[in-house]
Amino acid sequence: MLTDGIKFKNFKNFKNINIKKKFISSIDENEIIKSLTKSYRYSYKKKFLKKFKKFSNFRVIGMGGSSLGAQAIYDFLRHKINKKFDFVSNLQHSQRVSKKKYVNLVISKSGNTTETIVNSNILIKKKDKNIFITENKKSYLLDLAAKLKSDIIDHNNYIGGRYSVLSEVGMVPAELMGLKPEKFKNFNYLIKNKSFVNSLIANVRSIVEFHKKRKFNSIILNYDEKSQNFFKWYQQLVAESLGKKNKGIMPIISNMPKDNHSVMQFYLDGIKKNFFTFFYVNEINTQKIKKNSILSSHNYLKGKSVSDIIFSQKKASENVFIKKKIPFRSFELKKRDEKTLGELFSFFILETILIAKYIGVNPYDQPSVELIKKETKKLLI
Repeated sequence: MLTDGIKFKNFKNFKNINIKKKFISSIDENEIIKSLTKSYRYSYKKKFLKKFKKFSNFRVIGMGGSSLGAQAIYDFLRHKINKKFDFVSNLQHSQRVSKKKYVNLVISKSGNTTETIVNSNILIKKKDKNIFITENKKSYLLDLAAKLKSDIIDHNNYIGGRYSVLSEVGMVPAELMGLKPEKFKNFNYLIKNKSFVNSLIANVRSIVEFHKKRKFNSIILNYDEKSQNFFKWYQQLVAESLGKKNKGIMPIISNMPKDNHSVMQFYLDGIKKNFFTFFYVNEINTQKIKKNSILSSHNYLKGKSVSDIIFSQKKASENVFIKKKIPFRSFELKKRDEKTLGELFSFFILETILIAKYIGVNPYDQPSVELIKKETKKLLI
């Protein structure tokens, strides 16, 4: 068990790396970790958001970590949310402008993200309400917020976008969705939970060993359609934090069981440069196979739910991976709630920071991405 809500099976254990001291120092010295705790001090007061809660339509405008975390929360917990959220997280040649009245959440740490500036210009209407989440320093979006007489929430300058999901960047949207931010935050409990800490340390140990053996592809076999955007968040977290100095881990997301019929053959018998994560959420009340309309040749399907079939496909795949000695770990979630999702956010953030320490890269910068931003600006001037 990882926690009481997450059943977990680890990679084969490698015992030649001492992680514990680095784990403790990572917690002690890291300002970003504070955002994972209930004691984190937001730059806004809860009363401030009350005036927006009467609205039904919200739109998050932001790139990368400025929107992926909120979108992961929205999709994973959609059954608890009565508000409609749209996410604008890319540039499109034909951006459709809706006539609806929106509360726009415009999010950019720097306040100068080109795509966010362009989308804000195209989409924001006079009748909309706007909240800007950005650093308290001179920027385009701060100037735009002042011009529109919009509300502004400070984006903490020490928290980069991909680590910001449990700060203002993810928790303001979560609160407007009707969720409770404090329920996402169980960090102080987690770091005292032996099962969580031991699993975390064992995972880091295994992934560092894979990296040494030049297994660089972390392939996510995702059996939960509502977790697609969670793994897009994870993909950015890992790729952008670790992909430096000709090192790193590249997360690749596979939609299961669909990908049994396309890329699974390669995973099983192709180049052995991969390690895998199976991910499954226990869903209740899913549709059942109609007993009277199944042909006798497939009687074994009678009365089975869609969840039964998906889970069987996952277990069957794991059994084949074991026979072929392909490295994998497995997450099975018992619940779909804020607590479970918060534990996953915390687990993967800690795992990424610790892996970075061991492979010798800075997990907090993205120097080559900054080069592209500068080159783009040169071409547009």
